[in-house]
Amino acid sequence: MKTIDVSTLKSKLDAGESLHLVDVREPSEHEEFNIGGILLPLGNIRVGVIDSIEDLRDKEVYLYCRSGNRSGQAALILESMGFSDVTNVVGGMLAWQDQFPV
Repeated sequence: MKTIDVSTLKSKLDAGESLHLVDVREPSEHEEFNIGGILLPLGNIRVGVIDSIEDLRDKEVYLYCRSGNRSGQAALILESMGFSDVTNVVGGMLAWQDQFPV
């Protein structure tokens, strides 16, 4: 599984790169704070409900959650489902908020 740290991800976003971000947290967490990703909770991924990202199967996808744990699990599942280029955001939104407080 590929990984990226929050500093590198933020640099890509700040540079205006068009990234495919997927937030695998729960809706309440996403509403509280997010960096613009498509919401697709890990539970949905586990049962194969991935319609909202099906068109990203052959694109680079960055997965994030609160700490990097759920997004790591999601990355493994998506890879097993044929997604060719998934990257886990190490440290998740905890690391993001620690390094880039709002």
